Amino acid sequence: MMEAAAAPDALLSGACVLFTLCMFSTGLSDLRHMQTTRSVNNIQFLPFLTTDVNNLSWLSYGLLKGDKTLIVVNSVGALLQTLYIVTYLRYCPRKRTVLLQTAALLGLLLLGYTYFQLLVPDWTSRLRQLGLFCSIFTISMYLSPLADLAKIIQTKSTQCLSFSLTVATLLASASWTLYGLHLRDLYIMVPNIPGILTSLVRLGLFWQYPQVQEKNYSLLQT
Repeated sequence: MMEAAAAPDALLSGACVLFTLCMFSTGLSDLRHMQTTRSVNNIQFLPFLTTDVNNLSWLSYGLLKGDKTLIVVNSVGALLQTLYIVTYLRYCPRKRTVLLQTAALLGLLLLGYTYFQLLVPDWTSRLRQLGLFCSIFTISMYLSPLADLAKIIQTKSTQCLSFSLTVATLLASASWTLYGLHLRDLYIMVPNIPGILTSLVRLGLFWQYPQVQEKNYSLLQT
């Protein structure tokens, strides 16, 4: 009976790990582009930084709660995002701006860590407040791309969107929503619902405005 009950738990946990790591790995194409061109043209820095902060926050929540799934996913995610940040910094011509943004968010993390360690000694209160912070931060990340919707509808082009990232985000958000529902953890379940909704909206835009694939034709010389 215990093995039968553990099987769905392992399957759900595995889905969260797999789909979330797929979502994080979509940044590898940007990493390859930066290393190949030795530039950061058309690559935004802020998503790397905010995702790293999000990973570190959820990692803290996972460590506090003792959730191995959260710990594994966000440890790997934080390492990947840090790699993207270091690579971006290496090839970015305006390093001062990037360093200031990084220092500001690292300062925010340090301030939050000090607050939870010194001013919230109770474990239950600390878990609740940290979970609330992680939830709000995650929801804001999922909702922030909606600002581009007006531009997409106006230009009738989805070239600025990543289809693979959209699908990965949908699968990851759905997995974490089910995982949070299974654990009865609202801090995990609720913030991932906007991820599902925004991904569906973006998929609708892909259907409405299909991306145009450029075809390269070469002349065969004989």
